[in-house]
Amino acid sequence: METKGNTQPSTPSAPPPVVAAKYLYPFALVTTLFALWGFANDVTNPLVKAFKDIFVISNAQSSLVQTAFYGGYATMALPAALFIRRFSYKAGIVVGLLLYGVGALITIPAAAQSSFNLFLVSLYVLTFGLAFLETTANPFILSMGDPRTATRRLNLAQAFNPIGSLTGMAVASFLILTNLQVESFRTDVRVYRQGLTDPVMAAQVDKIDPELRGYLDGRNAAMQAQGKTLADLPYDAVLDQAIKDFQAGELAQFKGEGYEAIRDEDLSTIKMPYVVIGVVVLGVMLVFVFSKMPDTGHDANKSLKLAATFGRLWKNKGYVEGVLAQALYVGAQIMCWTFIIHYATTNLGMTASEAQNYNIIAMTIFCCSRFICTFMLRFISPGKLLMRLSIGGILTSMGTILLSGMPGLYSLIAISACMSLMFPTIYGIALDGMGEDAKIASAGLIFAIVGGALMPPMQGRIIDMGGEAGELLGLPAVSVSFVLPLVCFVFIALYGYRTMIIHEKRGIKEAV
Repeated sequence: METKGNTQPSTPSAPPPVVAAKYLYPFALVTTLFALWGFANDVTNPLVKAFKDIFVISNAQSSLVQTAFYGGYATMALPAALFIRRFSYKAGIVVGLLLYGVGALITIPAAAQSSFNLFLVSLYVLTFGLAFLETTANPFILSMGDPRTATRRLNLAQAFNPIGSLTGMAVASFLILTNLQVESFRTDVRVYRQGLTDPVMAAQVDKIDPELRGYLDGRNAAMQAQGKTLADLPYDAVLDQAIKDFQAGELAQFKGEGYEAIRDEDLSTIKMPYVVIGVVVLGVMLVFVFSKMPDTGHDANKSLKLAATFGRLWKNKGYVEGVLAQALYVGAQIMCWTFIIHYATTNLGMTASEAQNYNIIAMTIFCCSRFICTFMLRFISPGKLLMRLSIGGILTSMGTILLSGMPGLYSLIAISACMSLMFPTIYGIALDGMGEDAKIASAGLIFAIVGGALMPPMQGRIIDMGGEAGELLGLPAVSVSFVLPLVCFVFIALYGYRTMIIHEKRGIKEAV
């Protein structure tokens, strides 16, 4: 009897692996880059506060650290994309690591010349390298395997970014901030001011530097003639004036050293982690030079016209909105992690190193939440997850603004849980189905990191608007300044909602 075909039930094919065995080594090697740029991001954030005190500048001026750092991304994102399109992902990584290492080593002459501007140049060049690495590594990871698991693969690689960030934060807290002489100066001023009203702290006043105490006694006596004391001024107002007077010579020495000697010593302390990471990065560059990497996602056809590519991208509303969402997300992230130190020192009277420890807690929560949210993507679409995380960001931002004391700080820390998976999720949504265009499209998403250059100075200006009283609208100015991240999360929530609705209308079922 002749059969009419196979009557055996078909066996469902096994789901594709997130990372195939043949890609394990290159995937692991490229994933180390995510940790390297995470380190650079978060060892730098606390320098905004440190440079403000060391160079005696305003919040807006010190925020130029972030303008230089994230401005480097904006400058180099498109050139990096054109480079890897012309050559290869591996070549882009090697160039990125070279620029990263050179930029880090420029801190040597910057510290030797005590030049804030040269430190900005160092960070600017360093992020030329980071722009190459991020423009290259993200689409490279997406290309290493089945397209159906591309978003999960990128989220897995991005999960190692917070590990580098935590390392950078720990270095900033335990090797930089705690060893700065200007931080010791801050602590003594805080003890003196609190000792005027707190009997417990009053017992510690005798232990502060005697010359600083004599200077503060003089200022306090002058205020008492007006019926007030230094305790009536915000802590930062007392500190800022003390540092300015130290720089101007009205306070000759602190712990036996003049202002310039302490400044130079602190800049040398800041320099060392950058020198070490610069050497490490150049070593990693050599590993890539001598490693064989796959040529996935690379089209040998170099004749594709850029004008046509840009035209297709401009017409892609999901991509254009994704670039804007990414810019606002990065801006919100950098503001929350940069100004957590300002929030804790100004509103709660903590030292910078104590405040940085809360930044580490925030990053730990961010890291854990990223792994949890990556797992959740098995059961929920990226757009829906992004929308829900953004709503959480809105609520916690409101708590940061409206709540006082530790509840406000806890709200600020909780924002990190909501931000955890926003960057790779927006990235994956925006590049969905791009093909070869992803190399240029990824440049737009890396250019969007410019949000981290533009928004922190805006937040710094809001804080400066509080003046000596440090208040706006009856609230601490540093608290009010977090209205900027709140606005960012509102737009990202709308982008997540639109993405979810568009997917439902098209009947697209997200592959997991």
